[in-house]
Order: sequence, then structure tokens, then C-alpha cells
Amino acid sequence: MNVVRLVKKAKKGSKEALLQLIMAEKDDYYRLALTYMENSHDAMDAMEEMIVKVYENINQLKKEEAFYSWSKTILVNGCKSMLRNQKKLVFIDDDWHTCNPSHEQTSNPYLSTDQQMDIKELLIHLNAQQKEAIQLKYFHDLDYQTIAEITSAPIGTVKSRISQGLKKLRDHYRGDVHG
Repeated sequence: MNVVRLVKKAKKGSKEALLQLIMAEKDDYYRLALTYMENSHDAMDAMEEMIVKVYENINQLKKEEAFYSWSKTILVNGCKSMLRNQKKLVFIDDDWHTCNPSHEQTSNPYLSTDQQMDIKELLIHLNAQQKEAIQLKYFHDLDYQTIAEITSAPIGTVKSRISQGLKKLRDHYRGDVHG
């Protein structure tokens, strides 16, 4: 698949080319949205919003080869916006998730439930920026440059967040194991 060629076609109005680009990375988009939204329904909503925004703004993309990092940035920003809006809703809080058995839990086919709990438990000890950077790096295999673009932070800051976050995780884990 030639990304540059497809992006040029999409810029000329080809919905088929845009669909090909998105479908080629749909699993990556979904996992990325799921990381932020923590449930399948909201992750799908975020992806739908991203597709609309990509379609409406594709002519603003300067470098065709940067399509995927650009579209993932749009997805992450959409997820963050949705989460901000959800926090404004008073009736949805952490207790609701535990009280409502029909609420869909995070489902990542690559992790067992125990592993999900262990990882979530460890990530609680990080600040939001460290958690986000570590998830993007190790759960989504993104490089530092892409993470910097997605989070609107300098590359040095991204590296620092990951390094400090990993140190915090190691220190906490060692404390639990030996303490």
C-alpha cells in the first residue's frame, strides 16, 4: 500500500482512498482509542469522530507520509475531549463502573484480566503525562517523535516522562516485592 499515493487521492476527494488508509490501521486506531476511553463503545465513538475530522481536514496535512501520526494525533485529541466532556456529567463516576454489572470492562485481547489489573494498578502510581507516554510507547509501540506530536510535548520531555515513569514503576514494584 502506497500511503503517499492514497493520501493524494484522498485530498482530491476519494473516500475510497481514505477508507483504505484508515482500514489498514484500524486495529491500531482501536487499541489507541481503547487506551484512553477504557471501553469499546466510547473507543468506537472516538474513532468515528476521528474519521470525520480526518475527512474534513485532510487538505491541511502538509506531508502525506505523516498521515498516520497526524490521524492518531486527531484521535488522541478527540479522546481527551470526550473524556473532558464525560467528567462534566455528574452521574458518571468511578462508583458507577463497579455498581453496574452490565458496564463493559476494558477488553484487550492481548492481556488476561489479571494482567490488566496488575498493569492498571501499577500505572495508578504515575502522573497523567507519564502514564500516557508509557502507554503510547509500550502498549502502542509508537516512537518518541510520534508520541511528542500526539502529546504536543518536546521529544526530550517525552523521553523524560517515560524514563521517570519507568523508574517510579520499578521502585514501586521492588517495594511491593521486597516489602
